Amino acid sequence: MPTLAILIGLQASGKTTFYRQVLSAAYVHVSKDDFPNARRRQARQMRLVEEALTAGRDVAVDNTNPSPEEWAPLIGAARRHGATVVGYWFGPDLAGSLERNAVRAGKTRVPEVGIYATLKRLRHPRRADGFDELYAVRFDGAGGFDVRPLAEEAET
Repeated sequence: MPTLAILIGLQASGKTTFYRQVLSAAYVHVSKDDFPNARRRQARQMRLVEEALTAGRDVAVDNTNPSPEEWAPLIGAARRHGATVVGYWFGPDLAGSLERNAVRAGKTRVPEVGIYATLKRLRHPRRADGFDELYAVRFDGAGGFDVRPLAEEAET
């Protein structure tokens, strides 16, 4: 049974680094950042997710995914394929995201207004949203990550 991992958090919160360090050996990477000039980016993302799940592959969706409106189509695809849905919550650290974003180069740097806009839409995921498992992810201070089950009381 495949797994669909949904990474949720602000830009420059560590999602892509987490994918590279923790998930890349087993998961197909799908990110709208990989096709910035494509038309119908959402449709392309969903096609790639569907293809991976159809092939029985685990897939990680590495976008901000700030709200149920973004999660719902992904969770729907996972359910159609009998996949487990795992959410990785990168709790908002606005100062840290702004700092990390400021040192990004070229097109990887996000206009600050984009980070603030995502923060306004960012919603804490809950099991009731359709997730089978939820984890809180934080930097561990040593170049890695601390991943812990998201406490039920934090989900309300």
